[in-house]
Amino acid sequence: MFKSIKSYAPYNEQEKKDQEVIVYCTEVFEDVLTRNNKVAHLTSSAFAINRAKDKVLMIHHNIYNSWSWIGGHADGNADLLAVALQELKEETGVKNIHPVSSDIFSLDVLTVLGHTKRGNYVSPHLHLSVAYLIEVDENDILRVKEDENSGVKWIPLDEIKVYSTELHMHKVYEKLKAKVNSICW
Repeated sequence: MFKSIKSYAPYNEQEKKDQEVIVYCTEVFEDVLTRNNKVAHLTSSAFAINRAKDKVLMIHHNIYNSWSWIGGHADGNADLLAVALQELKEETGVKNIHPVSSDIFSLDVLTVLGHTKRGNYVSPHLHLSVAYLIEVDENDILRVKEDENSGVKWIPLDEIKVYSTELHMHKVYEKLKAKVNSICW
């Protein structure tokens, strides 16, 4: 089921170490695809870029009070690319999307601080993040999904750190930007 994660060729040392943790969790936890696992669970993200590859589509996340990439929980779905595409559509309203590749673009183990969601406390845990590079039509009409975000907009690729207040995500975004810039189009 997790063959693509195991066969993924890590981009750097961080991805290599995070891949080891993700593979370990998929082998140890039976419920890693669901939020029933309170320690770590799989999530899938879309790093959504425009055709010119100079902007990224981001949401202003209500819980984190920061601009961030688009993604969500697997919630039992082992097709993580489908999860990323569904989250992209649901959270932004875009329709004209195209995976640059069906291959994984990034692997990251992300810490989630304790927070309140829909009136309930959620303990700190790990998101085992599998991300995909998705091209989106920059002219699509954007829509806010009010229960999850308070804004949707295109942000210049070089300015992500200006908008993101989650300092721990800056390294992830820098890595993603470098990977986008290294691809031969």
